[in-house]
Amino acid sequence: MNWSIVFFAAMMLLLLRILRLRIRANTTRSESFKRLPPKDQLTVLKECLLNNPSEANLRNLAEFAERSSLEIDVESYRPYLKSQLEIFGRKDAIAEDNELYTAETAWMDKITPFEFKEAEAFKSEGETQKYIERTLEGIARLYSDDAILEALAKLAPDYPHANELAESYKQLMQTRDESLADDKSLEKLRKLKEAWEDDLLNVRL
Repeated sequence: MNWSIVFFAAMMLLLLRILRLRIRANTTRSESFKRLPPKDQLTVLKECLLNNPSEANLRNLAEFAERSSLEIDVESYRPYLKSQLEIFGRKDAIAEDNELYTAETAWMDKITPFEFKEAEAFKSEGETQKYIERTLEGIARLYSDDAILEALAKLAPDYPHANELAESYKQLMQTRDESLADDKSLEKLRKLKEAWEDDLLNVRL
């Protein structure tokens, strides 16, 4: 199955929940966007670039990185933009797009969500519950399978339910990989992913 199609149908849900209440405009130049906390701005910018690879979206991310003193190798993403244009319209575009999307999500997850830094600060202060909550929020803003499973494994010693979350995510991965690309299958997958996210963000202490 085309991974980007699955992503659009099943993994946009968290961002949409964020934006539905917190942003009312379609441009990162808007006052609505500027009023978002930096961690939400970063999520929006990454999401825009991942789902619509363009020079404009890459430039927006680069400008945010400069303002926020983030070290992001923006130029290393430029080959992905070129590849998107090259495979567009090819007969084997779906297979190539799957591979490209996997590489793009791995690149995105090198930009660590701010939630993880906040989580570590809570941990150092002995605020275990806040550490767990913020870590789970950070995991919800990851894209690649490897990054999600790695973060859950790291959290497991402090939050045993992370092991169950990892197993259920692996089952979700298998369902996704075996799923057809028809509307019914995508809707089923969307609901499964939404249920997994609800479980992820429902802290069990």
